[in-house]
Amino acid sequence: MAEAHSAVAFSFTVTPEGVDVKLNHEALHAVWESGVLSWKKRIGKWKNNFRNGVFPASPISWLFTVTLMLGLKLAGWDPSCGLIGLLHMHTPVINSYSFSVGQYLSTLLHGTLLWILIIIIIKYFLRLLLTYHGWMYELHGRFSIKTKLWVMMIRMFGGRKPMLNSYQASLPKLPVPALKDTLKRYLESVRPLMGDQQYARMEKLAKEFGNGLGKKLQRYLVLKSWWATNYVTDWWEEYVYLHGRSPIMINSNFYGIDAVLVKPTNQQASRAANIICIMLKCRREVDREELKPILLNKTVPLCSAQYERLFNTTRIPGIETDTIMHLKDSNHIAVYHKGRYFKMYIRHKRRILKPVEIETMIQRILDDDSPPAPGEEHLAALTAVERVPWAKARKEYFSKGKNKASLDAIEKAAFVLSLDTEEQDYCPDDPTALDRYGQAMLHGKGYDRWFDKSFTLVVCPNGRVGFNAEHSWADAPIMAHLWEYAITDEVFTLGEIYRHDGRCNGVLEGPPPNPIRLEWEFPKPCLDLIESSRFFAEKLCEDVDLHIMMFREYGKGFIKTCKVSPDAYIQLVLQLAYYRSAGKFCLTYESSMTRLFREGRTETVRSCTKDTCAFVKAMEAKADKQELIRLLKAAANTHQDLYRDAMTGKGIDRHLFCLYVTSKYVGEDSPFLAEVLSEPWRLSTSQTPHQQTDKLDLHKYPDRICAGGGFGPVADDGYGVSYIIAGEDTIFFHISCKKSCPSTDSHRFGSLIKQAFADLRGIFEKN
Repeated sequence: MAEAHSAVAFSFTVTPEGVDVKLNHEALHAVWESGVLSWKKRIGKWKNNFRNGVFPASPISWLFTVTLMLGLKLAGWDPSCGLIGLLHMHTPVINSYSFSVGQYLSTLLHGTLLWILIIIIIKYFLRLLLTYHGWMYELHGRFSIKTKLWVMMIRMFGGRKPMLNSYQASLPKLPVPALKDTLKRYLESVRPLMGDQQYARMEKLAKEFGNGLGKKLQRYLVLKSWWATNYVTDWWEEYVYLHGRSPIMINSNFYGIDAVLVKPTNQQASRAANIICIMLKCRREVDREELKPILLNKTVPLCSAQYERLFNTTRIPGIETDTIMHLKDSNHIAVYHKGRYFKMYIRHKRRILKPVEIETMIQRILDDDSPPAPGEEHLAALTAVERVPWAKARKEYFSKGKNKASLDAIEKAAFVLSLDTEEQDYCPDDPTALDRYGQAMLHGKGYDRWFDKSFTLVVCPNGRVGFNAEHSWADAPIMAHLWEYAITDEVFTLGEIYRHDGRCNGVLEGPPPNPIRLEWEFPKPCLDLIESSRFFAEKLCEDVDLHIMMFREYGKGFIKTCKVSPDAYIQLVLQLAYYRSAGKFCLTYESSMTRLFREGRTETVRSCTKDTCAFVKAMEAKADKQELIRLLKAAANTHQDLYRDAMTGKGIDRHLFCLYVTSKYVGEDSPFLAEVLSEPWRLSTSQTPHQQTDKLDLHKYPDRICAGGGFGPVADDGYGVSYIIAGEDTIFFHISCKKSCPSTDSHRFGSLIKQAFADLRGIFEKN
């Protein structure tokens, strides 16, 4: 309790001799530093908001505009056509000055108003330009004159040196698709999956919905789109993520693993310290908005809203719905090691600690052999199981005393660090090594990851790293961006941050703060709940069948020579593999982003199409190779159009989801919507983006390819497949399913994917 006592800055006692006042100068200094830091952040935030507010103009352009107005006025020419005189006569305060002074002030005011008006016009013009998406449907390198002119205007009015959120006010709103178009696309998507009788029934339901209740719901949805920044995002976050009462471990959280071909150090504390420092550097860039926004083709900006909750964020359990708690700042991280939790400060004396200082603190934790308190080791199992028991336990057992203070230390941390005791690695001679690696990151032991935290950084004893991320606060590309930032930054700073022995470079200037051991006192009912949660979490973990496959026979380099989109090609491979596995087609989910729009998140690409099925059936029938190439390219083009539609706001599933939510609000049920939203996604796929930063040069550093990450199966009898196109000749697949389902097997599905790749390559190689 020494830390608690030292935190008291002022105390006094009354004695017979008088009042004895005691001041803790160290604590007062800490309070002063905290206040200074807080005000610095506020001022920095205000400056960034101002710069973003005037973007794409710059603050200096105000001086230019005002100087120009004053110069013209002094030259005897009125640039305002009499407006300056009106401002002089009718503006309070200004009209009380002499004529000459009043003229200068009114000219200054006119120049400022003109500057603001120009900025507003440019912003709205830029937003109008960004609503054009025709460029996405044109062949790369063969843009029309219209698109070329559009690109010129975007670059002309898009501003220079944008900050992370500079484009936010200029991004267009996500449009609500026409109801008839959504229904038409939906029926087209399910036609190859339904028999004639079943399809006729669904067609009838869709027609009745479109002519009846659908029109009413559509009007409400359009009204919401006018009012809300994004008509989907708030409902998607609330009802898909936060309202879910099932466990988020495996079912919602996702994971990522290291760049498996290289390892900068074998020292656990050293690797953890440097990754932490690089992540904190990224946090600082996000806070200061120095992180560059992502521009498609170096021209079109993507929404950056999700980056705000990357750090200092926790999902808080509730009885009916969870909430997301985000803090503006946090001075510590929470550390888990051998069943104990620690609070470790990352800022000391108004600066972020250096890697060598953080390494020293982590090593102290590793060297600490004190046993965990009763229930402490398995505490995080509460975050792995159903939300209601965890919400009740949190309210009953963590609302006061030591438990509340310790839980606050975890939930208010920048993120959680888990120092594992089991090594993970990539071994070419042991295909199951990557499987174990992925399982360790996806769920671990079920109690050694704080699944509610925005992310848990995991560091293994041999220096391997990974993460487990909660899904509600943002989508995988945001976490993948941070991960790529951290992994890539090591490449350019290896000689600076690691010594020859693998330890952190640098010299300790003084002893860093000691990690603080968190204290817990659990009553018997709470201990029983923790143990039952651990048992339940372990059962969930045991049911996961996860296989990570590193496919190196060929990659996007060869696929591009076939003049086919790599993503469409891989989706066809997955469709062929699934058909050979199950003997039928299934509803397939592929995640696409909608970040071309403000606060956009994701949309679904229904990858199983009529053209896809035609190609797969022709493959199985061993059709003529020229015919197979024609069918493959037709299916790939259809897929690309669906992907573009999803990105440009013309997707199906988010629109239908919002119509369903609206129907619940108005209290009218729709048999059509109920059936649509109950259809299982037996094949759920997602591509992890690579090279989101401009730092990663795979031609120069080909061994820095990241292995990506994955997620659990969406359906009990289906597969979850995540893939990352890593370089020209490597693709990683993360395949998950449930062991309890007799019809699924991740390794068998991986073998079928390999065979499908070989068969598709054979079509082109022999022609």
